[in-house]
Amino acid sequence: MMRKNWIIAVGLSAALIALPAVASAQFSETQKGTGVGALLGAGTGAIVGAAVHHPIAGALIGAGVGGVGGYAVGSELQHQQNANYANQRALGAEQREIEQQRREIRQLQQTQETE
Repeated sequence: MMRKNWIIAVGLSAALIALPAVASAQFSETQKGTGVGALLGAGTGAIVGAAVHHPIAGALIGAGVGGVGGYAVGSELQHQQNANYANQRALGAEQREIEQQRREIRQLQQTQETE
């Protein structure tokens, strides 16, 4: 019983310590999602595995399942982020074009006023 509690405590502590580092590091959203999912899955798997006397197997299975789920979520977030960047670039280009056209209109108006 004491060994099971120790394994759970170590697993949860490791996940809690590593989680902020993975979430805040300079990784893509897909990489962050995979890492966070694997960590959370491993912690959850260790707890469930400890209940059936197989904490290591539970942690490994949980890490795999969590990693796959985290990859899917992170990948979708990355696609959304890429789409947002593309939209921002297009918006910036359109704003520059509008400003250029305004300058041209002002020049034409000034030219017509002087004629």
